[in-house]
Amino acid sequence: MEKFGLKVSNLYIAQVKRKCGIIERENYNKSKSEDSRQPQCPPEKVAAIRAALKFFEMI
Repeated sequence: MEKFGLKVSNLYIAQVKRKCGIIERENYNKSKSEDSRQPQCPPEKVAAIRAALKFFEMI
């Protein structure tokens, strides 16, 4: 927030981690319906999340 001025949701962070190969546990409150849609992370937030993951030496 301080560096990029963006708020990111946990969903966006999990999507970027999945793209980078960081395995997370299965979500316990996953939707039962098969046609549920999730919003996709915008490219500017992907860059900010990747920078944060590099800062914390996760990737």
